[in-house]
Amino acid sequence: MPTDTCSTCGRDLDLHDRHVRYTLPDPVVDSAEQEAASGTWLSHGTARDSVMMYVPAVGAFVRALLPIRLAEGHTLTYGVWLGVDPRELRSIIDVWWKPEYRDLRLRGRLANAIQPWGLLGSPVDTVVRDPDETPYCDHSDDPDLDHVLRSEWPHDVIPDTS
Repeated sequence: MPTDTCSTCGRDLDLHDRHVRYTLPDPVVDSAEQEAASGTWLSHGTARDSVMMYVPAVGAFVRALLPIRLAEGHTLTYGVWLGVDPRELRSIIDVWWKPEYRDLRLRGRLANAIQPWGLLGSPVDTVVRDPDETPYCDHSDDPDLDHVLRSEWPHDVIPDTS
């Protein structure tokens, strides 16, 4: 059975409009005990399923979606982690599953390196576009991250995972 291929890059279309979800923030990956550290809090049973986490001596993190616009209307969406001020985590938790969530605005730092750009630690602001979805990275004071968010990219920017 032949697969559909992209007329722009020649890759299988199933590589387009993908969602890539990071399991852990990079600072947690780099820590000795990762999410198993004593005192760690996860919003759900596992880090992969969680939308928020706190890891002592590492930080507080919240999920966000980072959409990369590709040519011809395709989108590669990264499920990333944002490092947030641990003092703000309680207020985020308080609205996450309530109607007020639709007005949630977060300011944090990108806690995953995004290939091919890197961008780890870049400041980013999020908005809730749909109350049934994770907040979206909307803009950044970092010119490189803001350029990534605002530009359309060629399909060859998609990391080859084959």
